[in-house]
This record gives sequence, structure tokens and C-alpha cells, in this order.
Amino acid sequence: MSDLLDDPIPGQNTPEYTVSDISGEVKRTLEGTFGRIRVRGEVGRVFKARSGHLYYDIKDDRNVLACTTWKGQVSNLSVVPEEGLEVVVTGRLTAFGAQSKYNLNVDEVAVAGQGALMALLEKRKKQLEAEGLFDPERKKPLPYLPKVIGVVTSPSGAVIRDILHRLRDRFPRKVLIWPVAVQGSNCAPEVANAINGFNQLTPGGALPRPDLIIVARGGGSIEDLWGFNEEIVARAAAGSDIPLISAVGHETDTTLIDYVSDRRAPTPTAAAELAVPVRIELLAWTGEQGARLSRAATDAVQRRSQRLRDLSRALPRPDSLLNNPRQRLDLIADRLTPALERGVQNRHLQVVKLSAHLRPSTLRNLVSSRQEAVRNLSSRLSLRPIQREIEMQRQTVTRLVERMNAAQTTRLDRMRRQLDATDRLRETLSYKATLQRGYTVVRADDQVVTTKAQAAQHDSLQIEFADGVLTTGQTAGHRPAPKKTPKKDAPDQGSLF
Repeated sequence: MSDLLDDPIPGQNTPEYTVSDISGEVKRTLEGTFGRIRVRGEVGRVFKARSGHLYYDIKDDRNVLACTTWKGQVSNLSVVPEEGLEVVVTGRLTAFGAQSKYNLNVDEVAVAGQGALMALLEKRKKQLEAEGLFDPERKKPLPYLPKVIGVVTSPSGAVIRDILHRLRDRFPRKVLIWPVAVQGSNCAPEVANAINGFNQLTPGGALPRPDLIIVARGGGSIEDLWGFNEEIVARAAAGSDIPLISAVGHETDTTLIDYVSDRRAPTPTAAAELAVPVRIELLAWTGEQGARLSRAATDAVQRRSQRLRDLSRALPRPDSLLNNPRQRLDLIADRLTPALERGVQNRHLQVVKLSAHLRPSTLRNLVSSRQEAVRNLSSRLSLRPIQREIEMQRQTVTRLVERMNAAQTTRLDRMRRQLDATDRLRETLSYKATLQRGYTVVRADDQVVTTKAQAAQHDSLQIEFADGVLTTGQTAGHRPAPKKTPKKDAPDQGSLF
């Protein structure tokens, strides 16, 4: 019986696995069997976690594949998954044992065919158009002659050389180049940052703010130009305060930035032509306008001169204008002397007639009547009100005189104090104080002498000390020659002979 019990039960010799062993084996099997694969499908639910990881689904009409793109991989995606977009994703198939799920770790996303790209482009276009970013009213006019032009493009391509060459031929301007990637995953953020960076420059700063921005790129496929169809680029161009010209691709290429920019150029070379006028044509036009102005001024002067000559021929000569006034003057001069003589005679006759009526008694009566009238008037006048008025005026004048004297005395005292203070200041600032410290003032002919050369030109100098003035004879430059002392005669020693 015991032997029967020790026999193994059929089926119990199967090895046992832990849950982790099974999960690890499944993960290794998936990763080893499939490796790196490409899957085509329609993007379903899209969720971006706060950590930066991107979670979304790829589906067809029957099944769904969960996909994950880690935070460090998102920035390298050329196309960000959007719901409803048909894409081809590339990555590694793996399993997540904590939830018994498998998913695809995606590090590359591509749109499945040009039709899907055009559908996505049309969707974004309608969205931006509904927001009013395409309205003509919001487009800014381009400056006629910008001082500084900012160019957003690749610094190593032929586009920047074409733009610089065209600007140099038409009208040389200062150009600031903001290098960016013009295709790939870095294109959209770098272009948007370049547009925003130009707008954030300070006008008149060390790095001048452009008056015009050109966003340029050569031609290519829709995949190559897709960075300029990104929403971040379109919104940056629409929000630019600086007028912007879009020159992306060739004439037949159209991107979203073309719709939101202030002006679209078919090629980068055409963008340079839109940016500046032709300098030679401006000079020719200026010269032509100057010549027209000179001709117009000359013609105007000639017409007015001819009009003046025509009017002058219609005027009479100056001599003929003065003949009649001269004759009238002569006639009046001839009549003046007899008229004066007759006037004097008439006045003399009138005086004689009037004097004949005057008699002494009449004059005395007239004088007496006038004197009587004066006495009557003087008796009617009373002097008392006048005397009171005079007394009041006298008192007023006396008070005014007293006030005037007091004000004058106060003013004189104030002015005397100011004069004393000014005099003390003068004494303080005067050179006399300097003389007290041992300095002197040298004068010659009432002029101050400040150099040795000036002193050498005068025979006499006045040296002013603190206690007086000393007059010297001659200066050191004109010392008199020393007087020769006459030799005394040698004593007479007599002769030996």
C-alpha cells in the first residue's frame, strides 16, 4: 500500500514556473521573434502623460496595437501621431508583464502615403482658416526699403547664396541669418524659434531687430517640406509682428506657412526681389524726377517772364504818366502867389472894419461886466470844503512820506549789509590774502607780468608786497654793464739815466 502511495501521480512531473518567469519568457520571445518591425495602421486614441511619454493606438478594421513612445524619443519623431491619421510606425515589439499586455515601442512615425499627408494638411488648413489666420485684413504691408533683413534658412544650402546674391545686385542691405534645419524632425521647432527670436530682439540694440523676415527653403517632396506644414510654424508666422515673406519650395509647392505669411514668394530669389527695390532703377527714377523738376521750374519762369513782358507792353511810358500831373502842378504854382496876396488883403480889410466899431468906452463897459460876473461867481464859491480836502490830502501825503522814509531806511540797511558781506567776500577772494602768505605781484606799465620773457622787455618793474610796492631799476635781462674803474697812474719812479 505504501509503495502505491509513493508512486508519482501522472501529470505531476511538469515543471512549475513563477509569474515573473512566464512574463520574462514571453517578453524575450516577442522581442527575439519580431525584433524591429514596421506596422501600418490608423492612429486611434492618443494620450500624452505628464511625464512626457506618449501613448496611442494603431488599429485596423479588426484589431488594435498599443504603442508607446518614451519622452526622450518624442522629440525625434518626424510626425507626431494625430487621431485619424494613417501612419507607418517603426519600433520594437515588447511586453509589459505588470498588466499582461504587449505593445510596440515606437521611435519613428511616418505618414502612410501622400494622400494621408494631404488629408492631414487639409484638416490643419481648415482649422487655421476657421481661426482667422488666413484673413487678408491681418496681413501687414512690407517695408519699401528695410534696413535689416532676417533670413531663416539653412546656412549651407544654395538658398542663402541666391538670396544674398540677389540682394547685392538689387540693393545691398544688412542681412541677419538664423540657421535652422529645413527638413526632418528638428525643422518645425527651429523655424518657429527663429521667427519668435527675431521678434524678441530689441529695436536699436547691439543686435538690430530686422524690419523684414524671409523664411526660405528650396524645393522638395511633400515629406521634405512637411516641417513648414506644422501648426507650430504656422502660428509663429501668424503671430510675428515683423512682416514675413514665405519662400518655401518652388512655385508649385504650397505649405501652411504660405497662407499665414504676409507675402508668398514663388522662389527664394523672388523673395529677395520682393524685399528690396532695384537701386539703379531708383537712381534713374530720382534723376528723371530731378530733371522733370528742373524743366518744370525753367518753363514756369519762362512763362511768367513772357507774361510780364506782355503786360509791360500794355502799360504806358512813365513820362506820359507824369506829364499831366506836372502841368497841373505848374498851374497851381502860378495861381498860388496871387491867391495869397488877395487873401492877405481881404484879412486886412476885415481887421480895419472891426477896429472901426471898437471904442474905449465900449471896452471899459465890457471889462466891467466881466469883472462883475467874476465877483458874483467867487462869492458863490465856498473855500471850506476845499480846505478840508486839502488838509486830508496833506495828512495822507505825510503818512506816505513817513512810510516811504521807513521803507527807504530799511532798504538802505539791507543793501548796506549786503554790500558789507560782498566786501568781506571780496577781501576773502582778493589776491591781497595771497600776498599775506609771501607771494608778490609784478607789474610793468600797469600791466601784470607773468613770464620772464615779459619782464625782460621792460626797464622798470613794480613789485607789490603785502606791505607796499617796490619799484626796481632794471630787470635781470637788462642789467647795466658794470662800470669800469679807472686805473690809477703808476707812481713815478724816476729815470736811471
